[in-house]
Parts: sequence; structure tokens; C-alpha cells
Amino acid sequence: MSYAVQRASELALDETTVTALRAALKTTADEVVQAIIDEVPPYANALSGHMGATIRRAVRTALGHYLDLASGNATGGDAGDAAYELGRGEVRDGRSMDALLSAYRVGARVAWRCLAAGAVPAGLPAAEVAKFAELTFAYIDELSAASAAGHADELAARGRAHERHLEHLARDLLAGASPEVLLASAQRAGWQPPVSLTAVLLPAAQARPAYRALDPSTLVLDDLPDAFGVLLVPDADRSHLLRQLTDRTAVVGPARPWTRASASYARAVRARSLSSDSSSDSCDVRDTEEHLPELVLSADVEAFADLRARALAPLRTLPAATARRLEETLRAWLLHQGRREEVAAALFVHPQTVRYRMSQLRELFPDLASPHRVLELTLAVGLRVG
Repeated sequence: MSYAVQRASELALDETTVTALRAALKTTADEVVQAIIDEVPPYANALSGHMGATIRRAVRTALGHYLDLASGNATGGDAGDAAYELGRGEVRDGRSMDALLSAYRVGARVAWRCLAAGAVPAGLPAAEVAKFAELTFAYIDELSAASAAGHADELAARGRAHERHLEHLARDLLAGASPEVLLASAQRAGWQPPVSLTAVLLPAAQARPAYRALDPSTLVLDDLPDAFGVLLVPDADRSHLLRQLTDRTAVVGPARPWTRASASYARAVRARSLSSDSSSDSCDVRDTEEHLPELVLSADVEAFADLRARALAPLRTLPAATARRLEETLRAWLLHQGRREEVAAALFVHPQTVRYRMSQLRELFPDLASPHRVLELTLAVGLRVG
């Protein structure tokens, strides 16, 4: 109350005036509260019963402290602390800063009308009445500022707590916590669980900018290992999500039931680890749904290596360059189902070259027509390995 205290030294109300004003404190508090109820809609049903009695006492206490200031008898107490806590309480009761400041404006007007009605008949000179008015509004301005600070601080604290709860929920989801743990975490965060979540993996620096363009219920973490971040997008329209991520370096996992978001995240992580050869553009959005064969074949690296070694063993008897050419031909032949013209186009060679190479491959793999051999070879050459 620095300014009010400073101005109070210029105004010393006589005992007669102070006594008259103190006698009217209860009535003044009642009129202030009633005016707030009547004129500020958010308080229409909020100041009745026990709460109303509490607020009336608070108003009487604040006005009593004010009279101490105005009479030069202040004891050093500060109503600002109570006003600060009032502002915090208004956040907890769900009322806005605008409602709070409107209540102060109405209260200031009614309080001054009541105080003036007591001070003028008590014989306070006109010049002192002017000073008294200035001090009244300075005091209430400082009370309202303290309440506004409390309101803002409580909102900020709640915002930080909410962010922490959402972050904790996201970490629980990525860790694959049990449904019971996830439900409790979601309740703490005030987060309504969706049907599904889709994990989007992208560089940490892009996580927050991308998040701002998505559903506000999206969960975000931007401190994962290797400077990556993740978005967990609720009930995503996949084609729309992919368009929203255009021009970002992102890997989009599959949609999974929200309690199994860790599976979507795990697939996105594995897709990111695929070699650049398995993606047409490593700097573009990678949709894991478009890379399921590569993901399947790379799921067990050792098993895939063993499969290749066994299935392609006949090629190992040849010079390395020849083996590579025949493996590429075999891959194209399997993928194009033996259509020679298409195989030649894929390899940029003449169809006669394909015929020659395939005759070599049939000598190396006498059972090339066998369905089991075709399956094994298709899997073995399904990924290009450098």
C-alpha cells in the first residue's frame, strides 16, 4: 500500500468523523456486496450464505484498515496480502480477471458513496473531503492491483502444474504404463482420453511449432534422446495429419488405442532408424503405413541376415560384382512377377540381358519355380542392403 500510506500522512481524520464512519462499516460492507451481486453477473449466486458472510467481513476489515490509514492510526498491517489471496481464490472459483476488476470498480463506487455520506455530515471540510476521496480510490486501486497479481500468479501456477501433468501423462503413455495408471494420469491432467492416438516423431525444434497447428488435446514432448520430440495426436484424420506435417521432417506412426500409444511410438522410432535407401526422401514426412514391408523385414535383424545368407548362398560362389548384378536382377524379376520388359525397364538394361541373367540364376537356383523358394528369395531380397 505504498501510495495510500504516503497520501495518508497528508490526511488525518478527526475522531468524530472516524467514529461516525466506523459505525457505518457494517452497512457499507453490506451495500458493497449487494451492489456487486446486482451488477456483476458472475457474482449473482456466489456471495450468498456462508461465502457472503465471509466476503462482508473481509470488506469490513479492509475498510477498517483504510480508516486507520486515513486517521493516521495505521498499525502496520497490510490488507494487500488478503487481497492477493482473494485474487488467487477467484481463480479456484472459476471467475475471470474481468469479473474481479468489475467487482472492485462497483465496490469502490459504493464504498465512496457510503463513506462520503458519513464524512460530510460529520463536518469534514470540502478540501479534506477531496483528499479523502483521492485516498479512498488510491487504496482500492492498490487492493485491486494486489488481487489482480494474485489472480495472475494463480493462473500461471495452475498453467505450469497442468503442463507438468500433461507431460507426465505423455511419458506414461510412451512407457506403456498400465491402463489403470494411464487413467489416473489423464484425470490428474484434466485430459479427456480419445479413442486413438497417433505418434509423430520429429526433431525437437519442430515439435512445438507443429503442435500449435494440431488438435489442442495433442500431447507433446520435446526432450527425447537424440534431440527428437514426439506428438501424440488424438483421433487423427491420417491424410489431413500428413498434409499438416508437410515440409517437416517427421515420421508418423500408426493409430492405436490411446492406452497403447507406446506401440505407435515404437513403430515410428523403428521407421526412423531404417536406412535412407528404404525411403524416397529422408527429409520428407515418412508414413509408417507406406513402409510396412521394410518394417517387417527389419524387425529381427539377425533373423533377416540369417535368411539372406541361407537363401542367397549360391551367389556367394561368384565374384562380388557379378553377385550384386544377379541379386538385383532376381529382386526385379520377383517383384515384377517375371515380366521381362518391366524387369528390363527397372534395371535400365536390354530384355536380352535379363534373359541371359535369368538363365544364370536358374542354374544357381534349380528350384526357382518352387513357391517356397520364391517366398524365401522374395523375403531375402525384399530390402536393399548396401
